[in-house]
Amino acid sequence: MDWVERIAGIKRWRRGDERAPHKPLLLLYALGRFQHDGGQPIPFSVAEKDLRRLLVEFGPARSTSPGYPFHHLTTDGLWLVDTADGAGSPGPGVTGLRNAQAAGRLHPDLVRALREDSLLAARLARLLLETNFEPSLHRDICQLTGLDLDDSVPTPTSAHNPPRDPRFRERVMIAYEYRCAFCAYSGWIDGMAVGLDAAHVRWWAFQGPDDLGNGLCLCSIHHKLFDKGVLGLTQDRTITVSQKFVAHTPTAQQWVLSLVGRPALTPQPGLTPVEIAHIDWHTSQVFRAPARLAA
Repeated sequence: MDWVERIAGIKRWRRGDERAPHKPLLLLYALGRFQHDGGQPIPFSVAEKDLRRLLVEFGPARSTSPGYPFHHLTTDGLWLVDTADGAGSPGPGVTGLRNAQAAGRLHPDLVRALREDSLLAARLARLLLETNFEPSLHRDICQLTGLDLDDSVPTPTSAHNPPRDPRFRERVMIAYEYRCAFCAYSGWIDGMAVGLDAAHVRWWAFQGPDDLGNGLCLCSIHHKLFDKGVLGLTQDRTITVSQKFVAHTPTAQQWVLSLVGRPALTPQPGLTPVEIAHIDWHTSQVFRAPARLAA
């Protein structure tokens, strides 16, 4: 069985362009548990807190129940839910899952394949990360799910996972003249730019094109904060900061809060600025509204 295609083709809740990474986060969590305990059942009472944190940190801005993926992943043939009375999953409600003493587990066929191929867990995890999240978030997700990924294991290809355009980074860097569009940082060592990334505004995993109109040159810290929804852009390309972000030190105030209302740098004359449609997607799907008001 081709587990790469099975994982890549899991059914996701859809409504327009909204993100719904609930099932991928549960699968990443289950794969992390497999690496540590070999695929033992995971009681919902144990998984609930962990899944809730994953959904808060890496899910959509709207509130989401951890019971949703725990129950609905069973429809993909990858996950089973058992209860104390043997009746199967009682549904996505957290109270019902708690009362039924529900426990979830990876399908026995998948567990068998994971045991036979020591690299399969890492390959599937990389596929889930690549097709659902921006690279700046991968390491944080691995830490919270307990995943240990060997850097030598490449992301597998699938019909659902077209390759990225390797020229995207260079085009964005040149357009912004190797400066962070939010703070104007520019650093070099041995003739190479360091600490700068080419960020997608609309995530590549959600049909974000590898085009200049979907790119920003950002320093590493502002790239992470942009992908976490701390920072955003208005339609006139001024920087927004989430009210939910709290700065306890002068450094955080200088690097983040001082950006409120500041215009982002624009690319060289004649080159495409960030397109409004991609800004709108980031605002609705990533940014942690509401935005702070300028002082």
